[in-house]
Amino acid sequence: MKAVYISRPGGPEVLEVREVQAPVPGPGEVLIDVVAAGLNRADVQQRLGHYPPPPGASEVPGLEVSGRIAGFGSDVNKPFSVGDKVVALLAGGGYAQQVAVAAEQVVRIPDGVDLVTAAALPEVAATVYSNLIMTAQLQPGETVLIHGATGGIGTMAIQLAKAWGANVAATAGSDEKTSTAKAFLGADIAINYKEEDFPESLRAQNGGKGADVILDVVGAKYLARNVDALADYGRLVVIGLQGGAKGELDLGQLLRKRGAVIATALRPRPVQEKGVIMNAVRESVWPLITDGRIRPLVDKTFALDQVQAAHEYFDGGDHVGKILLLM
Repeated sequence: MKAVYISRPGGPEVLEVREVQAPVPGPGEVLIDVVAAGLNRADVQQRLGHYPPPPGASEVPGLEVSGRIAGFGSDVNKPFSVGDKVVALLAGGGYAQQVAVAAEQVVRIPDGVDLVTAAALPEVAATVYSNLIMTAQLQPGETVLIHGATGGIGTMAIQLAKAWGANVAATAGSDEKTSTAKAFLGADIAINYKEEDFPESLRAQNGGKGADVILDVVGAKYLARNVDALADYGRLVVIGLQGGAKGELDLGQLLRKRGAVIATALRPRPVQEKGVIMNAVRESVWPLITDGRIRPLVDKTFALDQVQAAHEYFDGGDHVGKILLLM
């Protein structure tokens, strides 16, 4: 089968498509014939040498796939059959024509979603639901601030938060993207972070109130302003470090607001935790997709052999929604 490997840390040119042996599913694993795989920021960080796979995970990048079940290892207790259309959350291995993954991390695709488009869902749905709902305990009527409005995480987070009954604010880097966040995705407030101070703009547009929950992919660069933007009893959830890993935290300001700073990562979690999250996604997010309140957004697709071009496009930052590799 074909799979993508990273020859050395660097730009998209270091991605190589190789012929390798197909995986063999171990105990508790299912084998999937991959139809499509989603690109994620973690893949870029791995390519750059900043985010190695967890111990025991495949060196092949790719954290989410859609496809059909092709076989089983021993001791698989899930009610799957060969040929079932599924998506899977992975610790690695998605940029390949087949993948073996723990059955707990596999769910059937939502009703009404085609098999290619479904590849845009597992990683972002699991990340957004686990952080906004399971960790931050976002409640209807609360205000949530989402950074990176038009990326894969942002587009899912805005839609899920709106479906959950929250008041949604989002940041983006251009007027075109802020317009997309409001008109297309349904954000109540959209802030161009290149032209506005987002804590000040949020309060000005939100009746003087900050955010009850902030979902942040930037990290250190935004830490001080995120704490500034929190409402009393606000929860800042950091899920990415695009703006660095080390920042200065004003504990006095955090104490005055009775706030919380939480940092999470999905990729290194144990199988059991990922299984709990995927079951919750299937039960709570899939119905919102089926009834049209959440739309999976695919910006562009590339053939597996065009993986370098796919990463070049991702790095450009102009996409709205997900970029997929087709097997």
